[in-house]
Amino acid sequence: MSKPVILLTNDDGVNSVGLWAAFEALSEFAEVVISAPAVQQSAVGRSISIFEPLRMNEVQINGHTAHIVEGRPTDSLLLGLYALDVKPDMVVSGINLGENISCESITTSGTVGAAMEAANQGVPAAAFSLQMTNHGDKFTDPRAHVIDFSAAKAAIRDLIPVFLKEGLPAGADLINVNIPAGAVNGYRVTTLGSRLFDTYVEVRTDPRGKPYYWICGDVIHLNEEGTDVSGIQDGYVTITPLTMDNTAYSACDALKNMVEKINR
Repeated sequence: MSKPVILLTNDDGVNSVGLWAAFEALSEFAEVVISAPAVQQSAVGRSISIFEPLRMNEVQINGHTAHIVEGRPTDSLLLGLYALDVKPDMVVSGINLGENISCESITTSGTVGAAMEAANQGVPAAAFSLQMTNHGDKFTDPRAHVIDFSAAKAAIRDLIPVFLKEGLPAGADLINVNIPAGAVNGYRVTTLGSRLFDTYVEVRTDPRGKPYYWICGDVIHLNEEGTDVSGIQDGYVTITPLTMDNTAYSACDALKNMVEKINR
């Protein structure tokens, strides 16, 4: 029996230890094709390079073939599907260095963005992210990290075979999985939390006396029962079904009433 085909990508770049941890876990039961950004591409969301050409190179990393794309995570996903002509049974994005939880995070995450684009192209997808105790580690050389991926790899081994066999649950276009940095108490199906960061802008002055700006954000943990934010805080691997439909259905009737007043 032939193995299922997994297209693997990420947003931390092809040299990220998280990508290769995912490759190791997936390779136990699937044929894995890597198409990933050449360098760090965090927080680019689902952006696509439509105004510039893209280059892709096949290289050997860790004794395995990888396809390096000089672009964004979504670019890597699309080139994997249509330039490499991969026909995957599923797309896996990650393992991201740093959790991608809450409504705030998933809309900016390149990891989730690539999985969303896979869903948009009709391919079931899952994004995997590992909570970091030191968020500064995300932005150092990805080959220098010493991180324990055992829980994240276990989540891949547990969940992906189930999704391959049974498909994603009805109504879900993709699955967002987040693994706590410490001890894991089990799995928990969650909804999205409302916020993850308390955002602010820091103003500094360069050596020439000109101002420049850093967009910053302190991690906050709101006590929202049943959400991915509270779930990972409680030590659970959070599994959140996502949909591409952003329609606020509960607001439709009120909006119709507003528009009717305009039409009168």
